[in-house]
Amino acid sequence: MEAPWRQGGRGRGRARPGNGLAACPGAAAWPPAPRARGGACVAAAGTSGEGASELSSQKKFDEIKKANQAAAKKLVEDHFSSSSEEDDEDAEVKQGKILAKTFTIYTSQTDGDASELERTRQYMNEAFQSGAMTCLICIASVKRNQAVWSCCGCFCIFHLVCIQKWAKDSLFLVSSPLTDDDFGKKDYPWPCPKCRFEYKRSETPSRYYCYCGKVENPTLDPWLVPHSCGQICEREFKPSCGHKCLLLCHPGPCPPCPKMVTTTCHCRKAKPVPRRCSAKEWSCRQPCGRTLLCGQHTCENSCHAGDCQPCPRVSKQKCICGRQIAERLCASPQWQCDQVCGKRLSCGNHRCERVCHAGPCGDCPRSGKRSCPCGKSKFTLPCTEDVPTCGDSCDKVLECGIHRCSQRCHRGPCEICRQEVEKQCRCGKHTKRMPCHKPYLCETKCTKIRDCQKHQCRRKCCSGNCPPCDQVCGRTLGCRNHKCPSGCHRGSCNPCPETVDVKCNCGKTVIKVPCGRERTIKPPKCKQLCSRPPTCHHSTQEKHYCHFGRCPPCRQSCQKTLTCGHLCPVACHDEALVKQTGSHQSAGPWEQPSEPAFIQTALPCPPCEVLMPVECLGQHEVSPLPCHSANPYSCKRFCGRLLECQNHTCMKECHHVTELSSSADGKKAGPECSQCEEECTKPRPSSCPHRCVLPCHPGDCPSCHQMVKIKCHCKLSILYIECLKLTCADLKEKELLISCKNQCPKELPCGHRCKEVCHSGSCPLNCSQKVKLRCLCKRLKKEMQCSKIQGGQVSLECDALCKEMKRKASEMKEAEAKAAIEEEKRRQQAELEAFENRLKGRRKNKRRKDEVEVEQSSWKKYKNLIMLPVFGVAVVLV
Repeated sequence: MEAPWRQGGRGRGRARPGNGLAACPGAAAWPPAPRARGGACVAAAGTSGEGASELSSQKKFDEIKKANQAAAKKLVEDHFSSSSEEDDEDAEVKQGKILAKTFTIYTSQTDGDASELERTRQYMNEAFQSGAMTCLICIASVKRNQAVWSCCGCFCIFHLVCIQKWAKDSLFLVSSPLTDDDFGKKDYPWPCPKCRFEYKRSETPSRYYCYCGKVENPTLDPWLVPHSCGQICEREFKPSCGHKCLLLCHPGPCPPCPKMVTTTCHCRKAKPVPRRCSAKEWSCRQPCGRTLLCGQHTCENSCHAGDCQPCPRVSKQKCICGRQIAERLCASPQWQCDQVCGKRLSCGNHRCERVCHAGPCGDCPRSGKRSCPCGKSKFTLPCTEDVPTCGDSCDKVLECGIHRCSQRCHRGPCEICRQEVEKQCRCGKHTKRMPCHKPYLCETKCTKIRDCQKHQCRRKCCSGNCPPCDQVCGRTLGCRNHKCPSGCHRGSCNPCPETVDVKCNCGKTVIKVPCGRERTIKPPKCKQLCSRPPTCHHSTQEKHYCHFGRCPPCRQSCQKTLTCGHLCPVACHDEALVKQTGSHQSAGPWEQPSEPAFIQTALPCPPCEVLMPVECLGQHEVSPLPCHSANPYSCKRFCGRLLECQNHTCMKECHHVTELSSSADGKKAGPECSQCEEECTKPRPSSCPHRCVLPCHPGDCPSCHQMVKIKCHCKLSILYIECLKLTCADLKEKELLISCKNQCPKELPCGHRCKEVCHSGSCPLNCSQKVKLRCLCKRLKKEMQCSKIQGGQVSLECDALCKEMKRKASEMKEAEAKAAIEEEKRRQQAELEAFENRLKGRRKNKRRKDEVEVEQSSWKKYKNLIMLPVFGVAVVLV
């Protein structure tokens, strides 16, 4: 987030509110440009002047000052508020729901027993806790949205990028000492940084999977365990039992199998019983009874798994040759004594030299064909005679492996090689003539770099295969606390194996984190109550958990006694945050304040807000008012007391009324109420439009004798009738009073005038006027009553003469149409002949005089007659 004084904008052309140049698109926003483009902009810049610039600067300074003060206030409030504890409680509730959802299927198999899930729960809690999961390679926190990889041996979680680099470096370091011929022939493994579990080169992770390995790149879901796909794990239990894990995709090891199986004990003597699959091997506690390896005794241990222990009893047993008897463990019946066999062999001359043995001694080793010491000659001699030497040269290869023995056939080992040869030292830099059996090492020290790529070999006369570096690495590890204790090596050092305890403020809650993370990880959430003494006037502090820093503000009720006698109900205000006002004027927004903007101080108790019932001045209502302002008041309503006219009420705002002793009713007006000056507004009789001639009065109004000007039913005449007669008349009398006694001027639907006297409502429809009725051809006519014709009761049909006249007229029209068609055809024929004659005259002028006239074909004769209409139609279409 940028500083407040930069948030207004950057660059050119961004105008600021209040600046005189804001309307000029070519002018810079701040500071004012020395020159502007365009006449309008120059004029605007000239009119603003230095005064506008100073006002804008002052306004901007005030805005930045307010922003800084608001930021400081928010920082102080966040520091002293306890909302973080509420957020932590909400996060714990949400975490508990996710864990319960993950363990639902498992606990349904165990009848709610979750004792076997503690180890898995610990891994899941670390996955939720911010900063608890740490990549041991880069010593950084593992976040929810980062790709990770989990070791299947120690279940430690690493960043996917870090473990890929670790595997690549490990394989390179292992394969770097190899020659080109050996490189790639062996699949060297790479180890886990924590547990050193070895993985093959092909098992190097290349993609990001969830914990169970089903989903690639699992989506981030706030209602699931981080890096989980939300599906059932279904990994096989270890050791394998045939069942699969029932938890949702989770970190860490799978819990023991919760399935129920029927199994018997180790010795198979007890009846099969149903047990958990993870604890299906059990002991009936009865003696085992199986025969031991000695074949004489039985196992006396209680029912156990695996093979029986060796027999613990002691018995007298003979050695293999049977000469000696000793007390030995029954589990090891065969033993050898120290005596030589000494039995005479089959030759009868020698004795067996083997130590205590079983079975026959065998043939004499000196019998049969024997060879001389050099092995070139063979002799068949009795076992009592030694084999003589053959006299030939020995020719055995000496210890040097190059030369042969030059002595005659002899007994015993050959002498050392004494020939002088030109020998090369081990490093190959020097040569020297010396006896063959002596090694030659020069004094030259090897200058090659060892496999650590840091130190020289420095060994005398090195053959080139330098030994590994024997110095200690000593580099500072990623934790910045310890140094690498391994031998000097290439590449990154192994992660620091140490762990550090991170404690809460009281020290009762401890978590172990990798070394180096204790400076960045948040302290653990302690469930112990804070034991600090209260800092306000209360005897006990509000219960809250162990924490660092100051205790949150006390939210208990103040309960101090006020002057009115009530207790102060507001929250404790002994340590309220109060803004501290000072006379120091900052030189600019960049200057830090020299004194805090807010301080903690004790505030006086606020006015008493206990509601007290108070009646208004006019006795209209009783309202609850705060105790500190519980005085008679005006409710702002109208007074509403009945005036002397008995028709109106007092319209003054709620006021004090002096009660008269003579008035028994408390709702009558008093001397402070207003006087009625209105006209009489009592309701008049129905249809009387006049007002009462008297002023506002009690009782009934007099009868109305004014004349009413009204039109008759037909709206043509104006009548004057007394108002009393008109209002008191019934419907029939009112009908006669309003009628003018003349004929109704209204027109009936048929077009004739109504014959009735002036009346109300619509006119009757039975018109008696005589009208003429004609047939369809208008030849016949007859007089009939108008109402019958309008009702469709009578009609006049045409006779036979009318039909005959209609037929003749239609025949004449057809004859006229045929004549017109024939006339049109004759006219077109005449035009065609005239056109052909014109064409013939032109052709004759062009022909030669001696040309023989050839008779035209039918197509040429009538071609023009056929094509002309076609061309005519085409021209019309175009």
